[in-house]
Amino acid sequence: MSGLISASRVYARRITVTLASTALAVTAGLLTAPSAQAAMPTPVDAATARTYLGELTVQAEGSSSGYSRAKFPHWITQSGACNTREVVLKRDGTNVQQNASCAAVSGSWYSEYDGATWTAASDLDIDHMVPLAEAWRSGASGWTNTQRQAYANDLTRPQLIAVTDNVNQAKSDKDPAEWLPPRAAYRCAYVRAWVHVKHYYELTVDSAEKSALQTALKDC
Repeated sequence: MSGLISASRVYARRITVTLASTALAVTAGLLTAPSAQAAMPTPVDAATARTYLGELTVQAEGSSSGYSRAKFPHWITQSGACNTREVVLKRDGTNVQQNASCAAVSGSWYSEYDGATWTAASDLDIDHMVPLAEAWRSGASGWTNTQRQAYANDLTRPQLIAVTDNVNQAKSDKDPAEWLPPRAAYRCAYVRAWVHVKHYYELTVDSAEKSALQTALKDC
């Protein structure tokens, strides 16, 4: 994976450093800590997430019949030449430079899901926190295409995040009963964001999903 920075640099991002070592890191060209970069909108806090979870309708997950990603049009133009993917790459990265077509040509990205750092935009996927297929089975099958387009390109809720591509592919359309980020330190934020999005869009949860969310929120 050509974009992956060496393990020592990834480790360096995760530890608390003194001012002297920070200066040394800058001199050596190391990346800034994840907390210094922009990020997706902050999800509700754990207490609110627990309240929201209790308000969600619990029912068996619906069918995937009729689902296709084309029914959630993305990535749409957000401004000028920039589409949603490019906006999120700019937002979630550090020192991101874009060309005249708004494509990211340089920068660095820290993937919250697995703790990896990348320097090539091609190594990043933009994950839908609550996947499109999951949304379809949880109520979005009854939405209009316009509503699904808004959902698939939502920059206001904690719904879109730039992460390592193969980790996102491993997640696929799984819910938290089936998949959580391999980086345990991010799981609290992940489940808070999941509940935040489902609550805002009035999507349902199945019983296993709700149980997994309740368990994860206890650790927040």
